Amino acid sequence: MITHRKAQDRGEFDFGWLHTRHSFSFGDYYDPAHMGFRALRVINEDTVQPGQGFGTHPHRDMEILSYVLEGTLAHRDSMGTGARIAAGEWQRITAGTGVQHSEFNASMSDPVHFLQIWIVPEARGLPPSWEQKRFDDVPSGVFRLVASRDGRDGSLTVHQDVALYTARFDPGQRFELQLAPGRHAWLQAARGEVSVNGQTLRAGDGAGVSDETALRFEGRSAGEVLVFDLA
Repeated sequence: MITHRKAQDRGEFDFGWLHTRHSFSFGDYYDPAHMGFRALRVINEDTVQPGQGFGTHPHRDMEILSYVLEGTLAHRDSMGTGARIAAGEWQRITAGTGVQHSEFNASMSDPVHFLQIWIVPEARGLPPSWEQKRFDDVPSGVFRLVASRDGRDGSLTVHQDVALYTARFDPGQRFELQLAPGRHAWLQAARGEVSVNGQTLRAGDGAGVSDETALRFEGRSAGEVLVFDLA
C-alpha cells in the first residue's frame, strides 16, 4: 500500500526571509493526520534568502539531517563545530542531551534550498555529535546508502533502525529497491518526477509505504528521490 502526500498539501509558510513547506506537523502547522511516519518526524523543505537564517536555538533527543539541494548553508554549534554545507552534502547532528546551533545562508546573493529531516532516536540522553559527508560516488539509477544505524558503507550514523537511501535518475531510467518483510518506507521526491509502483511523485511529493516488498521506479524526468527504510 502506497499513500501519496502531494507537495501542495503540505503546510506552507512564507516569512519573507524563509519559505518553508512541512510534510508533517511542525511549529505552527498542525495536522493530526500527518504527525510523522514511524520514526520519521520531520521533513521540511526550506528556502532561505541571502544572508538570512536561523539564529542560535536549542535541540535535544533528536537525530537531525540536513541535505542541501542548492546553495551553501553555514552551520555553527555548541560542540565547537563550524562548517559550510554545499549543494550535494549531508549533515547529521545527534542532539541527545542538548545542543545549540545556528544555520544561515552562506551567500549574500543567492538563496539556499535544503531539506531538514528529523528522526526520533531509539534512546534518550545520547552524547551530542556531528557528521558531514557527500554521497555522489554512484551513477544515476543506483541507490546510495546515506544514513544507517551502523554507519555501514560509509554512511552517516543515526541512532535509530532506519536506512536512508538516495538515488538520482534520468528520464526513462528504471531502478528498484527491495524491502524486507515487515519494513515500511517513506519516499520523498527531492526534485524531478518519478513513478513508483505505478504512482507518480513530483518534486516535493512524499509517500508512505507499507506491505510492499519491492519499490520499482521509473524516471519521468531527471531528478532525485529519497527512500527511508523504517521499522
